[in-house]
Amino acid sequence: MRRYVFVRHDDVIRERHPSATEDVHFAQAVVSAVLDDLTQPGDRVLDPFAGFGTTLCVAERNDRVATGVELMPERCSVIRETAPNSVVVQGDSRRLLDLVDGPFDLVLTSPPYMTATNHPQDPFEAYEQLGATYDRYLDELTDVVRQAASLLRPTGHVVLNVANIAAEDHFTPLAWDVARAVSRVATLRQDVVVCSDHPLADLAGDYLLVFTPR
Repeated sequence: MRRYVFVRHDDVIRERHPSATEDVHFAQAVVSAVLDDLTQPGDRVLDPFAGFGTTLCVAERNDRVATGVELMPERCSVIRETAPNSVVVQGDSRRLLDLVDGPFDLVLTSPPYMTATNHPQDPFEAYEQLGATYDRYLDELTDVVRQAASLLRPTGHVVLNVANIAAEDHFTPLAWDVARAVSRVATLRQDVVVCSDHPLADLAGDYLLVFTPR
């Protein structure tokens, strides 16, 4: 892939769904860059954390065949409206192999984030349940990637958009921790810097982590 992707703050705000929180920052420019560099028209693309459907919408516009898995039913409804030609599956991505069938050419997603401290809400339960730990979060995310990688063609890629988090009272090297954890189940090939013309929320370094299956 290219070494960096440039994102305009105003575009991120304009693209953000009205019900999205301010930390939702997965930009269409990021998706377009990954699709251009790693896929061809007609390729199959999977987003296991589909959110508001950014991957699926951009994939449709670029003649890719998209599938998304999303935990929250209301977000699935949004995706079905904005990406009507994509497959949208409502479910828990921790059971990915039970929800979708491969093979795919690309897995592209921005997973739910978690800070290392002061964050008992579980990202994999839509932040609605308490009791989460950072180590368990990394383990569960790693297992989702393991399942996703097993659905890829041999030439496919897994690309995760993950940022480090810098709040007033703590710093979480989330991108680096995710890279280290996921490297247990897939081969890290590259980190691509996502550059913005204006800081976004509490994000520090923002990256695309590019993996290939083992």
